[in-house]
Amino acid sequence: MQASPEFKELRSTYRSFTFPMSAAFFVWFLVYVFAAVFFPEWMGTEIGGGFNIGILFGFLQFVTTFAITWIYVVYANKYIEPRAAAIRQAMEG
Repeated sequence: MQASPEFKELRSTYRSFTFPMSAAFFVWFLVYVFAAVFFPEWMGTEIGGGFNIGILFGFLQFVTTFAITWIYVVYANKYIEPRAAAIRQAMEG
């Protein structure tokens, strides 16, 4: 099964989304961490209502996580699950 063209296409479809998305999120996370380490004064800049840039960036980490999860679910339902179901159906007969 792993050598079949359908499975290779499924794996390629999965990887073409997950690797770039994971890399982009990791870079975003590193920006947050390095900004906190190397620019603490800037991260501490108040933006109003007792909030500062560091808190905003921290909140945006959560927002980004949920957004990526939602985007992946939509992507998987549209591109990955139909292909996986077809492979499963072919293997089960």
